Amino acid sequence: QTMPTGVAGDYAGYGAFGLPGGKSIDDPEKKKKSLTAEINNGRLAMMAIIGMFYQDGLTGSAWGDWSLYTDSPLRAGAAPAGPDFSGELGVTPPLGFWDPLGLSKFKDPEIAVQQFKRRRVIEIQHGRVAMLACIGYIVPEYFKWPGLISPSMNVAFADIPNGLKGMSYIPGAGWLQMITFVGIIEVYNLQTMPTGVAGDYAGYGAFGLPGGKSIDDP
Repeated sequence: QTMPTGVAGDYAGYGAFGLPGGKSIDDPEKKKKSLTAEINNGRLAMMAIIGMFYQDGLTGSAWGDWSLYTDSPLRAGAAPAGPDFSGELGVTPPLGFWDPLGLSKFKDPEIAVQQFKRRRVIEIQHGRVAMLACIGYIVPEYFKWPGLISPSMNVAFADIPNGLKGMSYIPGAGWLQMITFVGIIEVYNLQTMPTGVAGDYAGYGAFGLPGGKSIDDP
């Protein structure tokens, strides 16, 4: 409820470091320099304390050695219940098999395995879409196809701005084509039996591209 002075963080009756009854810094230049340092150090400290909380939750100590702490409640791979997924692809130290929400835990081990495989396939598919989306954001900053994207509406590729602003420039027929294409791949993909590797389907090559060549070397 105290009104601050003209300097951010400087209150009447509070001295250096915000201590009640402390002596303030009279020199304006020194005060400005000290407050600037305090703001910068405070930002760093806010990031640091988040990192300390995170490591404390994972290892048992803010300064913990990852190899010594395996019983953290956030480190789900330490004591797996049901099927052991610690040897699956994507399991890397220091987290191991990370499942803090327990989504892979089911009373029936068979259901647990099925659900794990299903979610792993979904994860890979979404990851592929996200990687392509990132490329789709970056490439138009440096290159755009010449000519018209919609001759009937006289819309050129160069007319479409980058990012979310470009959504309103794409004709409705264009959206229909893209949604239909993605839908056909998704439906066909879901009806195709996967191989022994999650996300690897017959007829789909590397990166899930239809008709692409798969990687033969295990």
